[in-house]
Amino acid sequence: MLLERIVDEQHAIAQVRASKSPKPGTKLKLADVFEVVVTGRAGASGEFFALETVDRASFWDLAESYGKLPLPPYIEHPAEGADEARYQTVYAREPGAVAAPTAGLHFDEAMLDRLRQQGINTAFLTLHVGAGTYQPVRVEKIADHRMHNERYDISQATTEAIAATRAAGGRVIAVGTTSLRSLESAGNVDGTVKSGPAETDIFITPGYRFKVVDRLITNFHLPKSTLLMLVSAFAGYDNMRAAYLHAVAERYRFFSYGDAMLLEKLNAV
Repeated sequence: MLLERIVDEQHAIAQVRASKSPKPGTKLKLADVFEVVVTGRAGASGEFFALETVDRASFWDLAESYGKLPLPPYIEHPAEGADEARYQTVYAREPGAVAAPTAGLHFDEAMLDRLRQQGINTAFLTLHVGAGTYQPVRVEKIADHRMHNERYDISQATTEAIAATRAAGGRVIAVGTTSLRSLESAGNVDGTVKSGPAETDIFITPGYRFKVVDRLITNFHLPKSTLLMLVSAFAGYDNMRAAYLHAVAERYRFFSYGDAMLLEKLNAV
């Protein structure tokens, strides 16, 4: 079972892999320790299961005590203690994502300090990454693909930092597609950003005109993924094809613990 979202103390939605699809009312025993009951289906097409804890236990406590870090499937070893530290950004604060924003794994406190010393300001936001971000596109027409909702929260301080950067003639550089999707979801046509919590199902494909982000730091992504379409929209299909051909030829490391690239917005003025 992969927890997609903890809704509140006693309720969550999750992906469930079983020999038979569990019906509402079914009790599932997890970690050979505690039980949850299936209350129904959830998600735009019913791909998730709605769960409720038994005996009023807290999903947060149960996940912390018995859950395992859900490493990406291409990392083949079971999650170990070291992964708890390695597969996490140094600036993570709020629990709730199913995966780390991997572009942020390239930054440590020493690097962030050096950036500040060079006059590069930093600001932070939260997006609770959902499993849908990594789902391959299985439809023939891109327009038929539906993204799952993900929660994000942008502080007033961050929106003010973006406005100040623009006023000073600076550029907004997003660290990761997570940050970019949040900023573009909250962005206005004039490049300003709305603060506060919200949800997004934004699906960025070639032809999208970016409102907020000027540059993007991102890892190399899986084929047929929505994230590969996003970076193609940002930097241009031909540029991305050339970048990937170079990366393959030079044997770059791909995916979560792999190499990163700095992309310039194609329609930058």
